[in-house]
Amino acid sequence: MNRSQIENELGIQLPDKFEKYDEKLQQNIFAYLKQLDAIEKQAYKIAKSHLGSSFNIIKSNGYNDWLKSK
Repeated sequence: MNRSQIENELGIQLPDKFEKYDEKLQQNIFAYLKQLDAIEKQAYKIAKSHLGSSFNIIKSNGYNDWLKSK
């Protein structure tokens, strides 16, 4: 799947550096974003918008908490 297909499926934009991550990390990020509920997706969009290029999903609390519980 290409970036736009993934974003359409998720209903949100992927992180800016998504293509630079290795395949396993891309799969984890996709799985994390896919399981977000509507409120979490809205929070993700706000964080990405407000933080701009300094937003890093790998360092986000939500992603790290999800990864630990996985």
